[in-house]
Amino acid sequence: MLTALDPLDRKILSELIRDARISQLALAERVGLSATSCARRVLQMEKAGVIKGYSAEIDANSLGFPLTVIVHITLDRQSEDALRVFEAEIQKCPDVVACHLMSGTDDYRLSVLARDMEDYERIHKQHLSRLPGVARLQSSFAMRTVVRRSISPAALHG
Repeated sequence: MLTALDPLDRKILSELIRDARISQLALAERVGLSATSCARRVLQMEKAGVIKGYSAEIDANSLGFPLTVIVHITLDRQSEDALRVFEAEIQKCPDVVACHLMSGTDDYRLSVLARDMEDYERIHKQHLSRLPGVARLQSSFAMRTVVRRSISPAALHG
């Protein structure tokens, strides 16, 4: 089991954030390790859950989803059961690309991708307004994405 990340682990993570498709050999060269040692460290971080997986960053706009909607949801009650039921249902909504349990006035913050306002209206009517326990739902429309990261680079060097 991985106990703590050392500077080499952090360097490996930085390189994987930059290019998750990098070969093990190229990764090892960039961080100054043998391919075997580097692969062993990556495997340890995967097993420990530091690396949860690998994915492609897709441009939603190029696929016809130029509208990003941030939806703030307040539930009518915050019991464990109400949260569990809401979370089970929100996972079934294919248009929701992120959902966060929040502190403060809103219980959840969602990110939704839509083709246009009519598409968002469909999502709102068919999915969001039917979610269990919703007392208030407020939508904001992102004009453009300024920064998007999986993790701050500073977090890897701190």
